[in-house]
Amino acid sequence: MSTEETRWVARVTPMISISIDVLLETNWGLDVWERHADALVVAASEAQLSELERRHLARVERLSTVEEYQARARRRTGLPEAPGD
Repeated sequence: MSTEETRWVARVTPMISISIDVLLETNWGLDVWERHADALVVAASEAQLSELERRHLARVERLSTVEEYQARARRRTGLPEAPGD
C-alpha cells in the first residue's frame, strides 16, 4: 500500500474559524468513528488528511493506521488475527 493509500485513525480538530458541523457537511469522505465537542475521530486516507491540513481547515493527529488499530483490538478481545497481521 502506498503512502497516499494508507488509511489512518486520526483525531481531526477544526481550526478556530471552522466548526465540526462544517467539516461534517462538506464532502471530505471521512469515515467518522467518534464525534466529540471539539474534535472528530475518523478513518481517512493520507491524501484526505493532508488536504485538510493543506487547506488549514483542521489540525490532524494521526493516531495509528487502521490496520494497526484493528490488530490491537483483536489482541485485546482475544480474537484470532486476520491474515497479514
